[in-house]
Amino acid sequence: MLEDDFTWVIRKALKGLAIAPSEAAALANLSETDVLAFTRGRFDPDVAARLAPALGLNPAALASHQKYEPSPLDLEGVSRIDLPFEAERVNAWLIRHQGKTLLIDTGYDGFDLTKIYGKPDLVLITHPHHDHIGGLPALAKHGIPIRTPHADGPLKAGEEILLGGLVIRSCDLSGHASPSLGFHIEGLVKPVLVTGDALFAGSMGGCTDPVRYQHALERLRSVLAALPGETVLLPGHGPATTLAEERLRNPFPLFA
Repeated sequence: MLEDDFTWVIRKALKGLAIAPSEAAALANLSETDVLAFTRGRFDPDVAARLAPALGLNPAALASHQKYEPSPLDLEGVSRIDLPFEAERVNAWLIRHQGKTLLIDTGYDGFDLTKIYGKPDLVLITHPHHDHIGGLPALAKHGIPIRTPHADGPLKAGEEILLGGLVIRSCDLSGHASPSLGFHIEGLVKPVLVTGDALFAGSMGGCTDPVRYQHALERLRSVLAALPGETVLLPGHGPATTLAEERLRNPFPLFA
């Protein structure tokens, strides 16, 4: 399942633009009742067609969002660790290549992931929200190198890390969280971008105000523009996807 259904896409766009449903209705020549019903789960293709451009969203992607199911992840060496996060789920990603193991993010509840997956050679953190760093104390007890984008192990955008045959380059994906890093990984059969909560299949991370929302969009556009369509995207929540799929199916204005 996608992390966000179409109602969350609309709510995130409204919040990111600081537009009330009544304002969106006026912009789209709709009634406020229609917009509120849409945000509460009553899908209407006519409402989608009018509302999307008023919010800067892709109408075709929004209209087909209910049926969007990204192709299953099929990339040797890459495993999704689907972990509980209160009533929701959160991802950690395990990448094994040429005898080395990379763990990205650690889940919410403090469980020691080494008990199931063994000891990684390196842990990278996308951003310091607790659902992504809850497992750090348990991993730190094993003496595993940990790189984070905050004070405990400062990792900055633009750094390059070599791990076996992997080349890992950090990039700035702040907006939903600041700081927040993505990790572009080369050395596997296909290029990979770990997006954390900046980008989900069919959606993006929520932003608290228009400044952060526009910043998040700018950072995503800058990072994604240089990548080939075959790039596998590994988000912090929900299924993996590819850049080619998101170009067609993500309603947010992430592409020029």
